[in-house]
Amino acid sequence: MDFIISGRTDIGNIKNVNQDSFDVMTIKTKLGRMVFAVVCDGMGGYTGGEIASASVVNAYRNWVLSRLHDMCNEGIIVESQIKREWNDIAIKCSEKLRSYGSENNMKPGTTLAAILITQTKYYVINIGDSRVYEIANELKRLTEDQTLVAAEVREGKITEEEAELDDRRNVLLWGIGVTERLYPEFRIENTKPNAVYMVCSDGFRHEINSEEIYQNLRPEIMLSEETMNRQIDHLIDIVKQRKEEDNITCVAIRTFEGVDNA
Repeated sequence: MDFIISGRTDIGNIKNVNQDSFDVMTIKTKLGRMVFAVVCDGMGGYTGGEIASASVVNAYRNWVLSRLHDMCNEGIIVESQIKREWNDIAIKCSEKLRSYGSENNMKPGTTLAAILITQTKYYVINIGDSRVYEIANELKRLTEDQTLVAAEVREGKITEEEAELDDRRNVLLWGIGVTERLYPEFRIENTKPNAVYMVCSDGFRHEINSEEIYQNLRPEIMLSEETMNRQIDHLIDIVKQRKEEDNITCVAIRTFEGVDNA
């Protein structure tokens, strides 16, 4: 299986600094080519959110460049080990951010949404309300928002439509650096060939609907890096035209059937 990757971010219409951070990389390993993507949506004032999101992205990037290669060199990826180590990274980052915030009179925090795509499986972690999607013959959301209104939707108190318009839609139940406890959501499933995996901050998807995401990012269109960049930029332009006030970030990975060139 082969991959094409794209990552785009925009400061948006209102804010003076982009508190979103992201990374996407293709990795050559003894177990074949893989892709890792992470998006963090920072919060906590002018510099706090930027610091929080960048520090968490860096922590997971370092894991990929060190621990993932060690696992692959050993010839096996243990699912429970990935979950344990990803959870430990989130907890350590949260503790450091809470300590940094206390020392500097700020409250830096961030969401986390990340995916590791291997030749056979993908691994997802989510904390907060950034999202991961799989786009094949339909749009499939792979994460659940850890927000107050999302919890009320799951409890049947409000509808999805009401949640999208609710003033509390950005109130997180858990966030890195924000809450004392974290409850990361993990998902492990088989990687689909000829599909698109997309990771985004909430600023990307608030002002567009599922059909618009699918029609613009479906696999039949996303056939080159240039096209992927153009399609994501087009959606970002739409989001900005519709007066989105948040930062906007989207990462996409297109999988292709074929010979792995690792």
